[in-house]
Amino acid sequence: MEAVPLELEADADHAIVWRNDRLYLLDQRALPLRESYLELTGARETAAAIRAMVVRGAPAIGVTAAYGVVLAAGERFRRSPATWASDVEEEIALLAAARPTAVNLFWALARMRRVVRIAAGDPVPPLLAEARAIHQEDVAANRTMGEAGAELIEARTAVITHCNAGALATGGYGTALGVVRSAHRQGKIERVYADETRPWLQGSRLTAWELERDGIPVTLLADGAAAARLALGGIDWVIVGSDRIAANGDVANKIGTYSLAVAAKHHGVKVMVVAPTSTVDMATPDGARIPIEYRGADEVLNCAGNRVGAAGVEVWNPVFDVTPAALVDAIVTERGVVRLPTTEKMEKMMAG
Repeated sequence: MEAVPLELEADADHAIVWRNDRLYLLDQRALPLRESYLELTGARETAAAIRAMVVRGAPAIGVTAAYGVVLAAGERFRRSPATWASDVEEEIALLAAARPTAVNLFWALARMRRVVRIAAGDPVPPLLAEARAIHQEDVAANRTMGEAGAELIEARTAVITHCNAGALATGGYGTALGVVRSAHRQGKIERVYADETRPWLQGSRLTAWELERDGIPVTLLADGAAAARLALGGIDWVIVGSDRIAANGDVANKIGTYSLAVAAKHHGVKVMVVAPTSTVDMATPDGARIPIEYRGADEVLNCAGNRVGAAGVEVWNPVFDVTPAALVDAIVTERGVVRLPTTEKMEKMMAG
């Protein structure tokens, strides 16, 4: 992966760019201090970028992986036109193994595999068309969810969010922040309180950056300050995204979401989860069956390149936690809103 200059000014709605048979990703590890794109030329680089958190957020991971298949197929076809379809499975497997919790990754790869099976001749044009469709459909879904979620906000208020579920985490516009953008445009949101979201600080580095760019008032909170701020009142909704939603409405999202939902319940604040149906995994009955990714100790022992943890201590570093459906007031998807989710309501929404 190599940082390259692009004519396009860095912005959240163009964090994933396909240009001149190359994939360019806005390096989210460097934000907000440096705005630079990395050029990717193969699936192995793409999988490495996903693992390394150059790109993160379930929908964005799915879009990126789809473009990674295009890169892989082009390379394999040039090398062996007769066997490329079977050869490319190696790269697809690498992409699938990059992150275990975000179900959008597997959903997008399944769509790309269907095209691989039927492609004749040069596979790049049909695969690129499918990857672009996945990308464009995600943006359209986010705009639909933005409007649907905004309708749930009845009066002008402040909201709190956790991690980053904005345009950076998607193909564009955002899920949770898509709702914030739509509601703010309607005059319904006066301020967003953004949890900093340790250990990767997606709230302070990414969410605050997006909101400031959009001209939406934002106040940054340490994660541990959220309950105290909720106790002061003036916040009607917690709005978050998700990396996987189980069939019963249990929600896997960035570590710290569960504790925020518990605090919200105690203070009478509603919880809205915003995610496309590609995030809903009806094959997983409940949150206990969702695989949770664990990452290395250094992410907790260090902050912004500086050691903050005592030497010799052990670290427990789950990337996600599961918020039970009983703590969720509404799940917003592009197919509709599920209030107080249950398995039956989720089945009805997915069928419709």
